[in-house]
Amino acid sequence: MRESDRAQAAGRAAARDLFEKVRLRYFQIPPAVRRVLYVVVLVVTMGVGAALGWDLLKTFPLVLLLLAFVALTMRYPRAAATALVVAGWMALAVQVFGRLFPEGALTLHMMVFLGLPVAGAAHLIRWVTPWVSTLLALVPAGVLAAALSPVSDAVAVWVAFAAAVAVLGYRFMLARKVRAASVAAAEQQVRVRVREGRPEVPHDKSGAPPQISVEEALAELESMIGLAPVKEQVRSIAASIEASRLRAEAGYTAERPTRHFVFVGPPGTGKTSVARALAKIFYAFGLLETPYVVEAQRADLVGEFLGATAIKTNELVDRALGGVLFIDEAYGLINSADGQPDRFGAEAVQTLLKRAEDDRERLIIILAGYEQEMGSFLTSNPGLASRFATRVRFPGYSPAELVEVTELLQRRRGDQMDDATKRVLLGLYDDVHRRGLVDELGNARFARSLVEAAAQARDVRVVGAGGTPTTQDLVTTTTPDVTKAFEELTARFRGYVATPTLEEALADLDRMAGLAPVKRQVHAIAAQLQVARMRQERGLPTPQQMRHFVFVGPPGTGKTTVARVLGRVFAALGLLARPDVVEAHRADLVGQHLGATAIKTNELVDRALGGVLFIDEAYSLVNPGYQGGDAFGAEAVQTLLKRAEDDRDRLVVVLAGYEREMDVFLSTNPGLASRFNQRVAFPSYSPRELSQIAVLLAEKSGDNFDDEALQRLDEVFTWVCEDRLIDGLGNGRFARSLFERAAMRRDVRLAAHASRGGSASAADLTTITSEDVRTAVDELSGR
Repeated sequence: MRESDRAQAAGRAAARDLFEKVRLRYFQIPPAVRRVLYVVVLVVTMGVGAALGWDLLKTFPLVLLLLAFVALTMRYPRAAATALVVAGWMALAVQVFGRLFPEGALTLHMMVFLGLPVAGAAHLIRWVTPWVSTLLALVPAGVLAAALSPVSDAVAVWVAFAAAVAVLGYRFMLARKVRAASVAAAEQQVRVRVREGRPEVPHDKSGAPPQISVEEALAELESMIGLAPVKEQVRSIAASIEASRLRAEAGYTAERPTRHFVFVGPPGTGKTSVARALAKIFYAFGLLETPYVVEAQRADLVGEFLGATAIKTNELVDRALGGVLFIDEAYGLINSADGQPDRFGAEAVQTLLKRAEDDRERLIIILAGYEQEMGSFLTSNPGLASRFATRVRFPGYSPAELVEVTELLQRRRGDQMDDATKRVLLGLYDDVHRRGLVDELGNARFARSLVEAAAQARDVRVVGAGGTPTTQDLVTTTTPDVTKAFEELTARFRGYVATPTLEEALADLDRMAGLAPVKRQVHAIAAQLQVARMRQERGLPTPQQMRHFVFVGPPGTGKTTVARVLGRVFAALGLLARPDVVEAHRADLVGQHLGATAIKTNELVDRALGGVLFIDEAYSLVNPGYQGGDAFGAEAVQTLLKRAEDDRDRLVVVLAGYEREMDVFLSTNPGLASRFNQRVAFPSYSPRELSQIAVLLAEKSGDNFDDEALQRLDEVFTWVCEDRLIDGLGNGRFARSLFERAAMRRDVRLAAHASRGGSASAADLTTITSEDVRTAVDELSGR
């Protein structure tokens, strides 16, 4: 390239950059302020014109025209350039051909307005600049018309039109060459990427769209695994389009088919794949120019400052025109996590809504995400619900379907597994399905990760075995490969490995000392949940399952421990994703100012999702001692009630505390009593049960009490229970404190004996005596 060419290219690039910076600054100005500025410029110009003696009747429309041109240039630069060419042509044609042709003649009007059809045709020819095509077509047309006007007005006009058509035809052929060169370059890039082992880039819209029939598009949809309700709904959409087409051909009024959709469902359920199939269906019916899908998320629409978002969103929509724009996790456009309105996201939504309506004949927009979050997102703006009225629900995959997905992914890799491994894999998928973890693990995405991890485990096994592996060894994943991959993937998932069976969970409960009425009630709850699960699996009517509980009783009676057991019961039945318990108090829910409490409570609930949220001393959330009421606590309660209802399928909430205080607390809000209607009453421990607790604690530590120490324990626990001191001492906590203090006194005693040259047997080192217990009681009572 010559230096002059380089300088020209650099100059054009600098000019483009400068223009884009001006546009960015322009759109940073709020629309209302821009309108005011236009009015100010108009008024000032008219004032200056009046002072200078201009003809105001001519000045006013001229200024309006210039301001409109500025606005057009900022919004649509290419169209503005073409408009300038057409305006120049019309002004020149009036002057030139007004002298050559008779005044008011049709030929004169045809020449003056020739620029309009030429500009329209130029904008239909892609890959070449429209305003250049317009200018190149009009110049020879004008020259020929002026040269032939002395011969015949009609001949001059028709030759001018023919010249314009010829130039546009040349530009069309040139555009085809430019496009072909671009496609060839893209294909060369793909070949290079494949040769270098890099993944192939997505198909570029610029290539010639393939020929696809409606039957082929529907067949691609039908070939997908599972998704029966989705397939049925898409088939209904296709049938509606076909019926509309037939009505139009018969001369009847036909409604426009649905153009925009909402896809809701868990991740990894084929939403993007169905979007591609839907694009091909609309394309096959001739309702879209291309079958291509442009995928986007919040970052692709939202700019770094106000004004830039509208430009960025418009550019994204322009790129998707003629096809489908698929926006995943669309609710991310409205981000109010900090309690403040999201002005950037709102600007993107408003721009998107306008383009969804303005370009509805050339564009399909699909918003996708989780159902609950998408429901909240659609209600955030009235325009969203009206323009995106068609909702397609994607179910999670069943265990058998996940096995099919796994086999399909393996075939694409050239791998395989035997029937025995398939049966093991089905059992593993059954396990995650029973626990309700399929959606959280990612459905088909989890299957893909499993295929890749199992293949890696196979490769390590085959290479580590030594010798020369057979071809079959290199492509076959075995049961150990699959189970190892499964364990690695699920180990990253919080609480997965810790989930027990129902029998194990209830056995943990039965091993606890005392609490006979609590055990009976928890066993009954487990039985109800188990039967409800069985009814649900058989398609029978199932009453709403209890999910939230109130634990009442004095401290130290095992409320937190039983909450953990309850979490294990729910997890074992597949009603919770994990058996984890998140413990909380008032300080974990209440913020420092109004508004912060809702955020803090929501964050706590989010952390507990999939498990149990245990709130001890829950009555402290409503503190009647505050003058004017406890607004912070009330905000926490309202937020908690909403989440307890909204997330009832993913959360168990347990409120715990003293019985009298909990009764008062539950009466402060009608929603509390209705949602937390399952009460479990924890009695104080008896002397015998307290002794059992102390013995169990000693056994866990490898210690034991001698007979006299056991008798002393019974006497101490009988005394504190008869004097009604046990609740104040903390029931089981007192038993723990007494054991720990007695064990410490034994250690002090043995250490002193050793310092005097004495020795201790293994029995001495693990036995707590009556004297150790007596000393511990004296220390705890302050004597």
